[in-house]
Amino acid sequence: MDWITRLNQAIAYLEAHMTEEIDYTEVAKIAYCSSYHFQRMFAYIADVPLSEYIRRRKMSLAAIDLQSGDEKIIDVALKYGYTSPAAFNRAFQSIHGVAPSQAKKRGVNLKSYPLISFKLTAKGVEEMEFRIEQKEAIRMLGVSTPLSADAEKAYEEGEALWVKVLFELDDKGEAIAQGHLCNELNAACNSGFSGYNGFFGIEIEEEDGTGAYMIAVASSSPESGNLKEYIVPAHTWAIFPGKNFFTEEYADAESAIKLEERIYSEWLPTSGYEIADRLGVHFNFGTDDLEKVPFEQWLPVRKIDGVTG
Repeated sequence: MDWITRLNQAIAYLEAHMTEEIDYTEVAKIAYCSSYHFQRMFAYIADVPLSEYIRRRKMSLAAIDLQSGDEKIIDVALKYGYTSPAAFNRAFQSIHGVAPSQAKKRGVNLKSYPLISFKLTAKGVEEMEFRIEQKEAIRMLGVSTPLSADAEKAYEEGEALWVKVLFELDDKGEAIAQGHLCNELNAACNSGFSGYNGFFGIEIEEEDGTGAYMIAVASSSPESGNLKEYIVPAHTWAIFPGKNFFTEEYADAESAIKLEERIYSEWLPTSGYEIADRLGVHFNFGTDDLEKVPFEQWLPVRKIDGVTG
């Protein structure tokens, strides 16, 4: 089954469950990936966050219900998961520009956001460098933080962990020294043993949908202090080199976010591969210059059935 077909099946699942609390983990299973992968893929390809798309679709369907029947506003609100009439009113007005009570009247202009459908389009006028590499399991030592189910919040939580690891901050939030966690990680890094001189960022989603982000080093040392063990499983990886992991501007061609967007929207749909695990890895090469940190984005992949090459 091809990648675009799986995305459209995931969208069909969303549409069938618009009156329920949507479990991102269940949606992502249809696309054979983690909820974080799916949310990011959706945002990059559809150019709108998944949460916003769901909100727009719910309010589009709510408007139809209000205009085509005798349902009470509170019943429509409850139907689409809003237990507070005030919250439903705010959501409805943010989409349609009028209150739900006005929407019941004939002649009122409302907005409709149609069901999205993915298809393969011509993209990628610029070349993309990558390699496919089989790697054995890698033992890590690192520190972690729980991740929210929402990918946008999860990104902020991962970013906050990098700050906590790399810097000691004063009361104003200004960096005053290298972080003690950074020192612990540097001391544990067995670059000669592992071949990896640098820090890994690992995004993990468990079977139950909970998630964590870990900053770690490849190491054979025992657990100590703040550092806990994690094993990155053996996989076939699609590996994409990047130039500057900490570039803040989204549109910057060297940034990790821009590279990730191109991986999901340009490379993956036509690659003949699919995501093979609820895991995301990037490797930041060791450097003293945080203004320009070369990195690699690792995507666990497997060949799609029936695709050769």
